[in-house]
Amino acid sequence: MRTVKAEAITEALAKVAMNANYDIGSDMLKAFDEALAAEKSEAGKEVIRQIQENASIARRECVPYCQDTGFAVVFAEVGQDVHVEGNLTDAINAGIRKAYGEGYLRKSILNDPIQRKNTGDNTPAVIHYDVVPGDKIRLTYGAKGGGSENMSKQAMLKPADGLEGVKKFVIEAVSVGGANACPPLVIGVGIGGTFEKSCILSKKAAMRSPHHRNPDPFYAALEDELKDSLNKLGIGPMGLGGTVTVLGVNIETYPCHLVALPVAVNINCHADRHGEMEL
Repeated sequence: MRTVKAEAITEALAKVAMNANYDIGSDMLKAFDEALAAEKSEAGKEVIRQIQENASIARRECVPYCQDTGFAVVFAEVGQDVHVEGNLTDAINAGIRKAYGEGYLRKSILNDPIQRKNTGDNTPAVIHYDVVPGDKIRLTYGAKGGGSENMSKQAMLKPADGLEGVKKFVIEAVSVGGANACPPLVIGVGIGGTFEKSCILSKKAAMRSPHHRNPDPFYAALEDELKDSLNKLGIGPMGLGGTVTVLGVNIETYPCHLVALPVAVNINCHADRHGEMEL
């Protein structure tokens, strides 16, 4: 059994969270370059150039890439042979609290959805735990902006809707919400499981690199097909029209009940901020 101190988790996560908000990451910078090369609209090209300049300024001056520094979402893979000296949930929230305080990141989280008083430190995070083999702890952090999150959708399709029903739902979700979600977008699609599982899958998919294809060739091909279909919508960068509406489509799946076909679409704007740490 390996022991990890809670304080070490807090410190490492704080650095990841701050860096993710300042440095959009090489995978997204590559996606911006590809988008600029593919975009045919002059207005769209100019938007992408401004996005690239914004990324450069944020990285150079250590300021947030976007003023909405997001809801902290953490996927925690905890090795079954590791012991945390302290409370893991408290350690994660302490890391977020430290990052958003010391990093001068906007605090957007309210303590109650109706009474709506700001918690003042951007906690609590939304944490998804998974126990895995080994003695390591891997945390994947994402800063999920409110505007793109508001455009996300879930549906309990009928099994008879099949693959075509899934495609139709994804295209409709992006068509309705795309311009309001600050495109170009990264689309996470969760298929299967239960109502809530499909949504978690879609969030996990949305935090993947747009260049990371599903390992199943069937779903990898579907990711490419959906990307092509969504880019034909003509929404374009920041909704001004063009040929690049999405930078990538990522799909995650899970077994489901024979009478169900859950599908969720989680939309990430071009401020697709994520980072990982392992202890």
